[in-house]
Amino acid sequence: MPQQRATPTHDRPAEGRVVIVTGAGRGLGRAHALAFARAGARVVVNDLGVALDGADSAEAAATPAEQVAAEIRASGGEAAVSTDDVADSEGAARLVRTALDRFGRLDTLVNNAGFLRDRMLVNLDEDDWDAVVRVHLKGHFLPMRHAAAHWRTESKAGRTTRARIVNTSSGAGLLGAVGQGNYAAAKAGIAALTLVAAAEFGRYGVQVNAVAPAARTRMTERTFAAEMAAPVGGGFDAMAPGNVSPLVVYLGSDVSEGITGRVFEAEGGRITVMAGWHRAACADKGAQWDPGELDGPVRDLIAESPDPEPVYGAG
Repeated sequence: MPQQRATPTHDRPAEGRVVIVTGAGRGLGRAHALAFARAGARVVVNDLGVALDGADSAEAAATPAEQVAAEIRASGGEAAVSTDDVADSEGAARLVRTALDRFGRLDTLVNNAGFLRDRMLVNLDEDDWDAVVRVHLKGHFLPMRHAAAHWRTESKAGRTTRARIVNTSSGAGLLGAVGQGNYAAAKAGIAALTLVAAAEFGRYGVQVNAVAPAARTRMTERTFAAEMAAPVGGGFDAMAPGNVSPLVVYLGSDVSEGITGRVFEAEGGRITVMAGWHRAACADKGAQWDPGELDGPVRDLIAESPDPEPVYGAG
């Protein structure tokens, strides 16, 4: 029988919620897990403990997930550990089952796990493509699928569901990034997947949104070292991962009721609603075009349409 949740408050908007955070051993995921715990949630800390490129990483002591869970418990919170592979169907199912078995319910899923294998497209081999698309895109789909199946069962049983999914896209996926074709394609897929999931899961009481964070993590501090560096001499550290977490906690709480199918960019103290693809100028001949007559009309359409945002790294 699902456990009852405590009533959220202004200071603890996730009070009583059970939250899964994937890729929560370091960086953004760690910041999200700690922020949810401070906001009153019980947290399932998921992390496979791999290196930056997804290779096995030998940890000297406790795994990154165990370390974060220990931090939560030390501050008086409740946490469970999962080292399941979220891009494996059985692993994703076990992850959801961990929340249900340990805490009796599941309210929020934050999909954050991922790694990089950056290459220019002409040097990008098939294994690097498959590995990055697998962990980011499939690693979002499978936890969503298993969590949503649980929430559908709850909804059909007549139990009120106010579930939340927060996915992690990227500016690379929304605008493109030179040298990150595999990562950009996966993150663009996550943005589209978010829109589809929001449309499909709404009938079960599930809201689905995505964030495109800019923050200092293992994946960014090497590629964009200068931009991600902490300010010398103190002051507001705009690239600290914790700056993104308040928005994630908000979207993962009851307070965000009615907000779904949106993608937000989060950087420092700035939050931006990303509009995505939309129709601009149009020409309709009312019949089939001939290739030879298209040059003028296409150039006119481009002239009448807004310029695209520049691709990261294309200077």
